[in-house]
Parts: sequence; C-alpha cells; structure tokens
Amino acid sequence: MEQEKLNAKILLEALPYIREFYGQTIVIKYGGHAMIDDSLKKSFALNVILLKYIGLNPVVVHGGGPQIGKMLDQLGIASQFREGLRVTDAATMDVVEMVLVGKVNKEIVNLLNLHGGRAVGFSGKDGRMIRARKLEMVINKKDAPPEIIDLGKVGEVVDVDITLIKSIQKEGFIPIIAPVGVDEEGETYNINADFVACAVASSLKAKKLILLTDVQGVLDEDGQIISSLNKRETVELIESGIARGGMIPKLKCCLEAVESGVEKAHILDGRVENSIILELFTRAGIGTEIYG
Repeated sequence: MEQEKLNAKILLEALPYIREFYGQTIVIKYGGHAMIDDSLKKSFALNVILLKYIGLNPVVVHGGGPQIGKMLDQLGIASQFREGLRVTDAATMDVVEMVLVGKVNKEIVNLLNLHGGRAVGFSGKDGRMIRARKLEMVINKKDAPPEIIDLGKVGEVVDVDITLIKSIQKEGFIPIIAPVGVDEEGETYNINADFVACAVASSLKAKKLILLTDVQGVLDEDGQIISSLNKRETVELIESGIARGGMIPKLKCCLEAVESGVEKAHILDGRVENSIILELFTRAGIGTEIYG
C-alpha cells in the first residue's frame, strides 16, 4: 500500500506540468548511449509515447554517428573528423544517408510503434523540409592566417518548412526526423543533429528543446551539475572556458533556440532511464535547463 501511495503522490506532482505542457510541442534530439542500450531504447520509446498520450506533441530528431562509423568501417571507408564534425565526401555521404534514413530512422519508428506509439519517419529531404547550404568552417588562429576547412558535404540549416511536420502531427503521428538536408540545386548534406533539432524547435516555436547526451548536464568549475542557466550565465560559461569541448556547440544550440522563441532548452543525461519524464514532470529535474 505504501508504494501505491507514493505512486499516487508522484502522479499528483506531475499534474501541474501536464496541464502547463498540454498541447505544446516538445522537440527531442535522440542520440548517444540512449540509442545503443536496449533498456534505454525501450525507456526512450515509452517516454515519448507517454508524452503523446497525455496531450503533448513530441517531435524526434535523431543522430547516428556510431552506426555510420560502423558501416564505414565495414565498407573500408576511413572516417575523418575536424572540430568534432565528420568530413563527408561523396562516398561517405551515400553511407550517411543510407544509415540515417534507411536504417536508424526506421529502427526508431519501429521501436515506437512496437511499444504502442504511432510514428512516421522521414528525412529533411522529404518535402524539402530542411533547406541547407554547405557549411563553411573557418578556424581563427592567434598568430597565423585563418584556416579554412573543407568538410565536404557537411551542411548547415538555412530554413525549415514545417508543413510536413504539422500535417503528420494533425493525423496523430509522432514525427521522427533524420538530419539530412538539401540545397537549392538538390545537393544532399549531412547536418549535425543538435542543430537540426534546434532549427526544428525554433521553426515550430516549441515549448521545449531537449538534447539527450552522454553527460549529466552542464557542469560548473567544481564538476557539479548546474540545474538552471539564463542566457547571460550561459555565455559567461562559454567565454570563461568552464564549458569545454562538445558542450560548447550544445550550449550555443540552446542559446539559439531560446533566442528564437523556444521557452526552455534542456541538456539531459540520456543514460538515465526515463530522463525525459524526470526532467519534465518533477520539481527537481535531472539535467540543465537554459531559458530566455
């Protein structure tokens, strides 16, 4: 009986958040260990399905770096990275599109449908949803001319046409989006999934953007998790060097989202079961939120 009382208390604690988020769009970037571990995959699917059943509108943008790397190894194609981004020549782009759109996307769709959801998968090329251009990377050096890095078919988002997403949501389905875009000439580009999720959330004016990662959240200089940051504090973390490595682009992505109308962006540890539910529907949460 005590466990049942605790369950009831937890449900009541979640009620104000369910009421606040009802009918709102939540964009989730799905990646990292949560895409590999079987128990975490099931947990993710059930979390997203629960959001849909209680009246929220989840939209999933997924990565697939490890799966792409594994396929490239099997095909004998060497992987190269610059500043954390995969150098993508024509052969690599074929593999990226095959793995992201043809394999990973459909596996996620199947996962959600298997557990009682109604999911539909597509890429940014469908309906020309994600319009992209070639990413021009310039590395500024202190005592030398800037270095221009050619990443090949790596792109950045120019615009997102939300028509397809809205039509799928209207019919009660959960959109699952592979981060592949197309330019005006029909060239296909591999785009970082965090930034696709950010652009999609901004275009949809989502209530929340959630980035699932393989770290606890944003850490302070003592290694303790920071539960909440405003824009000024986020910029200071980057400029001071406290935020380092792969956390910097994630924070910049969150800043861009909240500046574009997303109410809050969250960086969560996807290695924790039910991390999405814990962050959205409990007072304490488990990750870091960035707000405008």
